[in-house]
Amino acid sequence: MTDTPAPFDPVAAGWKPFRWHADGFPTLVGPFWSKKEGDAWAYGLLAEEKHGNAHGIVHGGMLVTFLDQILGATCWEAAHRAPVVTIQLNTHFVSAARAGDFMEARGEAVRATKSMVFVRGQITVGDRIVATADGVWKRLGAP
Repeated sequence: MTDTPAPFDPVAAGWKPFRWHADGFPTLVGPFWSKKEGDAWAYGLLAEEKHGNAHGIVHGGMLVTFLDQILGATCWEAAHRAPVVTIQLNTHFVSAARAGDFMEARGEAVRATKSMVFVRGQITVGDRIVATADGVWKRLGAP
C-alpha cells in the first residue's frame, strides 16, 4: 500500500476542457480547463513534468503563459468577445507549484474603455497563491 494520493482528475471535479484554437501555442502547453463560477470563469492547468524547470518546480515562463491566456480570456469577455492582445503584463511569483498540482487561475476586468481593458488575476493551488498579475490588453481595431 502506498501513501501517494491519486492524481487529480479535472473531469471528476467538474472541470471541462478549455480550447481557444484547434492548434497553436496553447495546445503546446495545455491542456487548459474551465469551470463556470456564478458570472465568472475559473481556469485550470494540471502541472506536468513538462512544465518544470531545473529546480523541479513549474517554470516561471509557464506561469506567465497561463496568466496571459487566462487574463486574455477575461479581457475578451470584458470586450464583448472582440479580439484583444496583451500590451502589458506584470507578474509576481509568490510560491512554487510542482508537477501534479492542479493550478487554478481567475481574472477580473478592472476597467474597460473603448480601446483598452485593464485586468488583474492570480494563480492558486488550493488556498495557496502561486502568482499574481495585472495588465492591459488592447482591443484590436479600436482607436
